[in-house]
Amino acid sequence: MTPPAPPAAPLRADCIGDSAGGLTFDVATRRNTGAALLILRRRVTDAVDAAADTVSLPLAPAAEGRLRAALPSSVSLPEGRWDAYARLSDGRPRRLVPGVTDLRSLAERTPSGLLGHVAVRIPYATRQGNLTVRSWLRAPHAEAMELRLASGGLTVRGRVYGTQLVPGADAELRARPGDGEGGGRGGAGVRRVEVAAERTEFAFTVPYDGLAPGLWDLWLRPAGDAGPVVRLARLLDDVADKNPVLTFPRARVRTPHGPVEAGPYYTRDNDLSLAVAPLEA
Repeated sequence: MTPPAPPAAPLRADCIGDSAGGLTFDVATRRNTGAALLILRRRVTDAVDAAADTVSLPLAPAAEGRLRAALPSSVSLPEGRWDAYARLSDGRPRRLVPGVTDLRSLAERTPSGLLGHVAVRIPYATRQGNLTVRSWLRAPHAEAMELRLASGGLTVRGRVYGTQLVPGADAELRARPGDGEGGGRGGAGVRRVEVAAERTEFAFTVPYDGLAPGLWDLWLRPAGDAGPVVRLARLLDDVADKNPVLTFPRARVRTPHGPVEAGPYYTRDNDLSLAVAPLEA
């Protein structure tokens, strides 16, 4: 009886980011494969129409044993998580695993915002060790650049892209619907905070003592009531998932709802939120 063939070695891809927000993939192969494609597939949970959310990029010879594909910033990649595959001329698409990743240019990137949106793509290794690209496409975008923690609140400094800050700009805190005491109370689930603005940069301070227990999402109104509401997030660096990496201390504060422990955190999508948890009196 012929023993089963050993499983094919995983295909490894090196990734390099450029200052414009594009990515280059170098796939290592043992032989010249002829026509080949790098395929990005958006996960079903992130896609409205999964069948339509596939991006194919030609893999062209770059050196002996290496094929290269480019994903320029001009190619649209809707927001979500995109799993990476390579389809060589002699087989089905095979899942890629990450090799050497150089994203230094992403950490130094400052988009112009002239296109009205900010596009961010960060390759990362999944829990299974595979290569996936996390993509954001925000129009406009409010970047949280600095968080300053104090015993009674949080000061946020940031910059807007794709829009203008005008007199009357403010920040808005929204309690998650049905979450804790802050949600489901009509106006009680929304708080407004005055914003100090200068050109494209803004700053505001959130006092914790007025917040009910629950989770509060932070939004910016660059034009006050007259314009869009923009979710605050931290996207312009090389960290795909900030929640386990960037952690912040909690402050203990007395509120009309009793003593609480409050502090900022980044969500699964790298959006900025506040957690307010009740404490025993």
